[in-house]
Order: sequence, then structure tokens, then C-alpha cells
Amino acid sequence: MQAKKIFLESHNLNNLATGLGTFNFDLICGLSHQNIDDLEINLLAGNVSKFKKIFGEKFKYKQYLSIQRYKTFYTRNRYDLWHSLNQNTKIEPYYPSKYVLTIHDVNFFEEISSDYNHKRNKLFTEKLKRADKITYISEYAKKQTHQYFDIPKIEEKVIYNGNPIFDFLDTSSCNNPFNAEKPFFYSIGDFIERKNFEAIITMMVNLKDFNLIISGNNNKVYGEKIKKLIIDLKLEKQVFLTGKVSNAQKQYYLQNCTAFLFPSIREGFGLPPIEAMKFKKPVFLSDLSSLPEIGSDAAYYWNNFDPDYMKNILTEGLNHFENNRVIMGSKLYDRANYFNWDKSSKEYLEIYRSLLF
Repeated sequence: MQAKKIFLESHNLNNLATGLGTFNFDLICGLSHQNIDDLEINLLAGNVSKFKKIFGEKFKYKQYLSIQRYKTFYTRNRYDLWHSLNQNTKIEPYYPSKYVLTIHDVNFFEEISSDYNHKRNKLFTEKLKRADKITYISEYAKKQTHQYFDIPKIEEKVIYNGNPIFDFLDTSSCNNPFNAEKPFFYSIGDFIERKNFEAIITMMVNLKDFNLIISGNNNKVYGEKIKKLIIDLKLEKQVFLTGKVSNAQKQYYLQNCTAFLFPSIREGFGLPPIEAMKFKKPVFLSDLSSLPEIGSDAAYYWNNFDPDYMKNILTEGLNHFENNRVIMGSKLYDRANYFNWDKSSKEYLEIYRSLLF
């Protein structure tokens, strides 16, 4: 029997420093470890040679060009199944095919425009109408989508992301260049408003015995806002922005931090907390969006962002962790391993095959 042809709209592989880029790469890694002899899976990537070196002949490869976002330049190849790996992908199939849509969040409806005639909302609605099956990366993402959009009467399934940390890396060449004599808290994420970094920075005014290190691309409008806040609060010797970091350096910070802090107000899933859990680090999260679903009873939660309240929750949580280190360490590690790309990739393959065979 001839292999069924699948196209993964995976152009976010171009930026592995983002959550979507990480999702694409890790899902494809998971698929690469499965038996897919009955499928011909085509990847879309800007740097084809890079991913050929990683995955070899396991997949077929298609060159991504930005011009392909326009309908006239959609690929004319025929595929049996098309998988849009997130709700904002711009490239669509030219010819009809089975269509799987993965939804990470619909934050754009809350943050950009709630007008259903807005271009972003119209494009998303068209995806919903085209879909044969819809997957969500969390129950929250499903609930949020149903809150704002009419969902067709088709199968829907929540498939959690796996933990991006497959292996512990050698971090012996890494170091902490920031006021290293003090213990530190760590956070990482894209520098956008919803990450709410100002909440933990303001809290640090009352935590003079600790430093705070935040990683991520801070060369953005929100990054400038955060830099100004640090200066205004006179925290230049206590709060440090690293910019983007390598995977090894990120793991170094996760290994050596006192706790991981993640006060985000909107997350379709939230990868960084489960990465921190892998290192058995106490994790402090906002109680908003998907984060309680992801952290479960292994994490500690803030239900508001008053600096004194946040400090108290942090202090109480650290004391609880220290007094129950073995139990909490085991709980954190087990929760981190619950999110598994081997399991998740198999679930995506089940969906592909259910539509194709």
C-alpha cells in the first residue's frame, strides 16, 4: 500500500527560541521515534539542510518561503492530510485534503480584537470550518476557544505537550555572571505583556537576600518597559536580564536556582514550568489560564499580584518545600514526566491514521 502523504505546516521551526518553534521541533522529534512507514510526512522549514542533518530520511522536506503565505503561491502538491500546527499558520492547502488544526490559544481575540470581522478572527474561523479534527494543547485552550468561537460538530481532543527537556545537558562550562554570591530565582519567556514579569520584579523590592534572573528576547517594547522598571526600582544589582540563552545555559539556571517563578496571565500551556519541575525545583505560578492545570498540586500559586502577598506566598512555599523536600521533589519530577512527547506524538499519529485509513 502506498504511504499516505501528510503535510505539517511547521514553518515556526525557523525560530526555535519561541514556544511555537519549540512545539514544532519537539513534536517532530517525537514523530521521528515512531513507526511511520505507512506515512510520508513532509516538513516545512526555512533551513531545510539543518533539519535534514537532524532527522535524515525519516521525513520529506519542503522549503519555506514567506511568499507562500499568499494564496497564489500556496503549494500545488496534493496531500492526503494537512496539519496546521497552530491556530495562526498562514499557509493553507491549495487542494482539498483532510485537515487537522492544533489550537494553542486564542489570546488574539482578547489582546488584538474581539471584532469577528477582524482579519485574524476571520482567518481563524475559516480554519475551524475547514477542520476535520481539532486538537488543543490544554483543557484551558479548549474552553477559551469555545468561549469565543462556534466550533463545528467534529471530534476534538486535548493532547498535552511533552516536556522539552529530553536529556540533562553538560553545563560544566556555564556560569552565573550576575552577583553570583547570592541565591537567585529564575524565569524565562518571550518578552510580551502577558508574561507579567513586572509582578515578580516589583516583588523583589522586598526580597533583598535574593537575586532574580530572567531569560528571553528582551529587545522588544515590553523588554524596554521591563528595563525601565528595574532602573526605577533601583534593582540593577538584584534583577538581571540575560537575553536569549542556549539550552545548556538555561539548564544551568534551572539546576541552580532556588525557585522558578512564572506569573503569566495567559498561557495556552506553559512549557517553562514543566522544564523547571524536571529539576525538582519549587515552581511558583499565577493561578490563571492553563497554569493550575499544568502545575496541578506540585506547584505553588499566586491569586493576585500584590508584591507583599506574592512575597508571603513565595516565602511560605519555600519553607514548605524545604520541610518536605523529598516528597515535593518526587512530586515535581513525576509531574514533569507526565508530559511526554513519546505519548503525545503517538496520539497525533492516531488522529492522522483515523482520518486516512
